[in-house]
Amino acid sequence: MKMPTSPFGRNFKGYWKKANLLRLTLIVGVCSIFYLLGLHQHETGVAAVLNSGISCSIPANFTVYGHQSVELDFDEHHAAENLSQPEAAANWSRSFPPCDIRYSEYTPCEDRDRSLRFDRERLVYRERHCPERNELLKCRIPAPHGYKLPFQWPESRDWAWFANVPHRELTVEKAVQNWIQVQGQRFRFPGGGTMFPRGADAYIDEIERLIPFRDGSIRTAIDTGCG
Repeated sequence: MKMPTSPFGRNFKGYWKKANLLRLTLIVGVCSIFYLLGLHQHETGVAAVLNSGISCSIPANFTVYGHQSVELDFDEHHAAENLSQPEAAANWSRSFPPCDIRYSEYTPCEDRDRSLRFDRERLVYRERHCPERNELLKCRIPAPHGYKLPFQWPESRDWAWFANVPHRELTVEKAVQNWIQVQGQRFRFPGGGTMFPRGADAYIDEIERLIPFRDGSIRTAIDTGCG
């Protein structure tokens, strides 16, 4: 059974529809006014620019892609003779004399004689200790006697001139580890080092003799070496 609608309800719905229509009309009117104002200002600005006499021609030195190319200037425009103080410019380049031959293997921050001045507790003396400002050498480190140009790659991977680093300590202390060898006037780096003194193939064969890989009981072996 449908309940009858009261007169108050019908009047309220009619009022609500009229209020919504009035609100919508006001919004449309305000938006239209602002749109017309903006359009008017835009047209006024364009007209002012057109009447200002601004030239739209492209300058001669202006480059437009695909239209005009300008030759680039790579000439230098500054020279020492054009400086206001030529005597000051002469001091910019300085030449340093060669150091004494005893400095042929001098490395500033790894100087052995200087490192011995520092405390040996916690091996502080083995850290990097760069010279102070008053200890800086103002000379050119000389090459060792008999220095030769290094080998080019890939030869430099396997060879180095003994005269460039005239020391045999590593070849004696690490002789069994196959790091470096002396052959005539050259150092040779066989490769392999401690892990592969006879090459990787011999190392793999030795591992196979120690660990039964073939029966499948062991699939992975890790050799951590001395490190």
